[in-house]
Amino acid sequence: MRSGSSPTGLFSSFLPWLHNQAYVLLVFTTLIWGANAVAARLAVGEVSPMMLTFSRWIVCCLALGLCARRQIALHWRSLLPSWRFITVMGTLGFTGFNALFYAAAHHTTAINIAIIQGTIPVLVLLGSLLFFRTRVGGLQLVGVALTLAGIVVVASGGHPALLAELGFNIGDVWMIVASMLYAAYALGLRRRPDVPAIVFFAATAAVACLVSVPLLVAEIAMGDFFVPTPTGWALVLFVGLLPSFASQVTFIHAVGLIGPARAGVFLNLVPIFGPLLAVLVLGEPLSLYHAVALALVLGGIYIAETSGPRGR
Repeated sequence: MRSGSSPTGLFSSFLPWLHNQAYVLLVFTTLIWGANAVAARLAVGEVSPMMLTFSRWIVCCLALGLCARRQIALHWRSLLPSWRFITVMGTLGFTGFNALFYAAAHHTTAINIAIIQGTIPVLVLLGSLLFFRTRVGGLQLVGVALTLAGIVVVASGGHPALLAELGFNIGDVWMIVASMLYAAYALGLRRRPDVPAIVFFAATAAVACLVSVPLLVAEIAMGDFFVPTPTGWALVLFVGLLPSFASQVTFIHAVGLIGPARAGVFLNLVPIFGPLLAVLVLGEPLSLYHAVALALVLGGIYIAETSGPRGR
């Protein structure tokens, strides 16, 4: 763990009893990330996708400014030599991912979104193999293949033959691209500047806010923008304060407590919480092909993670 990587002071100031509860924090984190798919579907007709993308990072940046201003003020100069890298990371992992995420919600279900999002750990493994020549065993490749098969099942609605006829759902395609962008962001974290993680997060969130502006302008120019409804503003606050800010901070803190390898295992809860919340909150039907896809994705992730080298 890098020096100062934990968002020191946030938990001791607001929720001191949570300071050392890594597993509670990780369950909370993944529950909120799963709920983000539900929020994306609830936002349809309440707030336009690019407005939601832009507004969530405004809210997140304000929260970071209030809660981490001392660390940001202390370390921001150390980020200047890496401004190009930070710009790319914020654009890919935050703006690009979320813009596609919320646009996808207009065309596909929260269940599909959550299951496809759950493939990110295996996409990271695949990216490590392709771009960093990371040594990957045969069983890990089996895990990758199973996970990719899960994507095919979801994107085809349980009828893979439709893909040959280009009979796919554009929302699922956008979600697959979004997951690839976030996997690229996760791979890029290997080169993160040597500053506290909360400071790097604040910098990338600021970039995400700025890069979202042209997307919002384009949405307005195309006539797709509308003023958010009261429910839309409530969703902006929700995704800005919880999926964008609080869950990122809790994940950073938990990684500082138990290490990235052990914390990363909890990401497998996202494709479980997401569909569960979609059924409970939205009343979405859980079809047989969803269960098959979820089994393939989770099974693939399990094989890929347990058959590789383990560490803290």
